[in-house]
Amino acid sequence: MSSSNFIDYVKFCSRSGAGGAGSAHFRREKHVPKGGPDGGNGGRGGHIIVRGNAQLWTLLHLKYKKHVIASDGKPGEGGKRSGAEGEDIILEVPLGTVAKDAETGEIRFEITADGEEKILTEGGRGGLGNENFKTATNQAPRYAQPGESGQEEWIILELKLLADVGLVGFPNAGKSTLLSVLSEAKPEIADYPFTTLTPNLGVIPYRDYKSFVMADIPGIIEGAAEGKGLGIRFLRHIERNSILLFMVPADAKDVKEEYEVLLKELKKYNPELLDKERLLAVTKSDMLDDELIAEMKTELPEGIPHIFISSVAQKGLLELKDMLWKSLNK
Repeated sequence: MSSSNFIDYVKFCSRSGAGGAGSAHFRREKHVPKGGPDGGNGGRGGHIIVRGNAQLWTLLHLKYKKHVIASDGKPGEGGKRSGAEGEDIILEVPLGTVAKDAETGEIRFEITADGEEKILTEGGRGGLGNENFKTATNQAPRYAQPGESGQEEWIILELKLLADVGLVGFPNAGKSTLLSVLSEAKPEIADYPFTTLTPNLGVIPYRDYKSFVMADIPGIIEGAAEGKGLGIRFLRHIERNSILLFMVPADAKDVKEEYEVLLKELKKYNPELLDKERLLAVTKSDMLDDELIAEMKTELPEGIPHIFISSVAQKGLLELKDMLWKSLNK
């Protein structure tokens, strides 16, 4: 995913179509001296619909759509002919897209399945023709309903990546390197902070042709939940991961302290994130000997399953995949 193509937030004006007016028409035929009312109904205005598409991973195609406008329904006609419905506008979005009201921030719905459709802005109903209003005492109604007007509103679409495992860590914790070694993903990797400027997804092959999806989230720094660094912009992507794999490098001053800082930022952003299962991977452990590993184990956070790995030296990666798969399939 290149930074120029990954768009996870769009805001636009959504306007549905107005319903067509009903027809106030009377039957006019030769040899039918008193033709009754036969006005047809107006057509419904077009909806704005959001549909999930598993082939998409970004909202880039919607970035420059500032106004999305559906067409109006057609008016009814004589002979009980209903007007045509306005054409619906269908917006295809990646799975994990959340629709919000831009003014109130209210969440309307979330798209989580391929082909799932939700009406974002409903079109106006068509008016009833005068044929619907005839009664025994009013056999020639000369009125029909007008169509309902369409709705206009500002909408925000936000993408929250759907992945089985989310990688959480400070910049330079080795998240991108791990993803590149375990999958075919090719994230940008370099020895400076914030190399990863956009989330990266990778499919991790497992035994017997099984697989799971891993997301590399841009590095979190202390204060990310308050808007410092890149963290706040991408913390939303962690919300949709089943498991959070915390990654702390072996050369950190205090592994437990770094883990606690990461945990604190997640809690500040959304306390519900602490309900997710957590695992701890101590990265770059190829520089450690057995004696040092044994010593460090006594200082790790309690109650969190941990593993020492090295992406470069391919150390502990099979065991890590086993741990993740076991946790995913509890």
